[in-house]
Amino acid sequence: MRLNGLSPSKGSKKLGKRLGRGHSAGQGKTSGRGQKGQHARSGGYHKVGFEGGQMPLQRRLPKVGFRSRMARNTAELRLHELAIPEEAVIDMAVLKKLHLVPAHVGKVKIIKSGDISKAVKVKGLAVTKGARAAIEAAGGSVE
Repeated sequence: MRLNGLSPSKGSKKLGKRLGRGHSAGQGKTSGRGQKGQHARSGGYHKVGFEGGQMPLQRRLPKVGFRSRMARNTAELRLHELAIPEEAVIDMAVLKKLHLVPAHVGKVKIIKSGDISKAVKVKGLAVTKGARAAIEAAGGSVE
């Protein structure tokens, strides 16, 4: 097999229409563009989504979605994950060291998900009402 001998299979490549080559070629005179109007002119076309002056679909539909810039710097910690560290006082540094929260996070909030039986002392972290009650019921404290 040689590269100069390769060719596409019969019928896979269709020749394009030869526009403006007379009536016998099938696309003479106006070359399939009709009579007059914007589409018949050279350079006469419109932007994507243009609907002839009608309010375009992408502007009629409501905007959706929101990405909070605060969410990038905050993290949630589940209640049962407080049992993982062996330290007496659990703060941001301990959580980052054990990779329980990402390193770039600035705020952490403990939420009531799961349960805790170990008495822990939480320092410098936000805590929900339910999580605070569960921590204090297990004999721990929140600063």
